Amino acid sequence: MRGVVVVLGLALTGCALADDPDTTTDVDAGSVNPSALDGASLNVGSKQFDEQLLLGQLTIQMLAAAGAEVTDDTDIQGSTATRQALLRGDIDVYYDYTGTAWTTYLGHPSSIQDPTELYEAVAAEDRRKNGLVWGEPAAFDNRYAIAVTEEFAERTSVATLSDMRDHLAAHPDVAVCVEAEFASRPDGLPGLAAAYGFALPDPAVTTVDTGRVYQQVDSGRCDFGEVFTTDGRIRIYGLAVLVDDRGFFPPYNGAPVVRAEDPAGQAMLEVLAPLTATLTTEVMTELNTDVSVRGFRPERVARGYLRAEGFIE
Repeated sequence: MRGVVVVLGLALTGCALADDPDTTTDVDAGSVNPSALDGASLNVGSKQFDEQLLLGQLTIQMLAAAGAEVTDDTDIQGSTATRQALLRGDIDVYYDYTGTAWTTYLGHPSSIQDPTELYEAVAAEDRRKNGLVWGEPAAFDNRYAIAVTEEFAERTSVATLSDMRDHLAAHPDVAVCVEAEFASRPDGLPGLAAAYGFALPDPAVTTVDTGRVYQQVDSGRCDFGEVFTTDGRIRIYGLAVLVDDRGFFPPYNGAPVVRAEDPAGQAMLEVLAPLTATLTTEVMTELNTDVSVRGFRPERVARGYLRAEGFIE
């Protein structure tokens, strides 16, 4: 199975990763304007999970290629802490998700299912209320989801989140694995349970470290697990993602976010826009697979992708 991943990852990204063992922010611009951020000193952040670490390294190398002096402040624990770092000015830019902003930061109880409408609503409200500017969104949509093994799905006929609700009612001894943030977010387990009308006793829910849900479900230790839809481990472990038949989860398109007051803010968004435009769901899934399954460092995968796309040399 790992051999298949190697072929897929290299075929899509064109990354000669084996030929690029070392990565620093001292990169040469390709199509990036090498003087767009000349003289700027910038701090780049990210959350802790693999896709965020990868987006952080893509950002670092793009801004460095544009002439900025860049400090790596990625790997911040939690969505709220990362956003607060931006609001305080501890970091200058990071990629966030429209669905997270709408539900968790801006506090809206109902979701907007149209990605463009959601982005426009988030961008307008966040700028008006918080002075944050959202760059153009990427095409990739990394939604929360619940997954089971294919064997479990076939044996139980569970295919939707409504089926999950019914299964939970009939089998109170099931195990559900989630990450800590999902366990408390309004667009996480509490909101999901309310939207679908199920209750989970504490013993049924197991909180695990970031990224371990996939192995726990695959091994049978957990019947249901919270996953990210652009995570390559869904395919590698052969997991079945349950259909959100009530449309609870909003779109989660990624986009760079800066402060409106930051003098380099608009220039950063302009430098990152061509990169963002390439980040489809297929691309992000394969890049995430390089990190989460093949074990390459995020900075190495980022460099290989940016070289393959011609952004850096």
